[in-house]
Amino acid sequence: MFRGKKYRESVKAYDAAKLYDPSEAIKTVISCSKAKFDETVELHMRLGVDSRQADQQVRGSVVLPNGTGKTKRVLVFAKGDKATEAEEAGADYVGAEELVHKIQAENWFAFDIVVATPDMMGVVGRIGKILGPKGLMPNPKSGTVSMDVKKVIAEIKAGKVEYRLDKTNIIHCPIGKVSFGEEKLLENFNALYDAVIKAKPAAAKGQYVKSAVVTSTMGPGVKINPVKV
Repeated sequence: MFRGKKYRESVKAYDAAKLYDPSEAIKTVISCSKAKFDETVELHMRLGVDSRQADQQVRGSVVLPNGTGKTKRVLVFAKGDKATEAEEAGADYVGAEELVHKIQAENWFAFDIVVATPDMMGVVGRIGKILGPKGLMPNPKSGTVSMDVKKVIAEIKAGKVEYRLDKTNIIHCPIGKVSFGEEKLLENFNALYDAVIKAKPAAAKGQYVKSAVVTSTMGPGVKINPVKV
């Protein structure tokens, strides 16, 4: 695979085989960020579970102390007082059947996250096959199905992120921007890492965190020593 000059320079600036403590790893990621834009910093965790087993799923959400650096556009499926509440709370789009039709007919996706009140899940279910593959289907486990839409929207706008296993048993999640600096990124890292640890399934056996890597959008991955977290 061809790598750009800046990437190759970054790789030479650190030890790719070394296991760093979190603070040192984040500092290294920041120093290796050479792009002309404010890169997103991500945490990738390989877990010792089997995502094919229902009792070994790892999924949840956490509000990062310093946000993600990106304001998410929130779509809320609600009616009546809950729709009004969602609008007042700052939802970007609020509606019911008309939004389902808009998504179906226009392939409309001008939003980043979908929230629904429980009574609207029958309506949302009609587009489950559209929202599901994009990771947008509301789910009680991630906190996006709730009657307390005001609280949910406030958390999302404050920097709430959802984490979940992919098919290779890895969690991929943003923890902020390079411009946040080491201290804020470390606080976000700790919040996400702790949430994943607490979400350990009872059925999980052996080593839970197999590996953890922090990286920026265009930079190399820096390995973290789980023992040092």
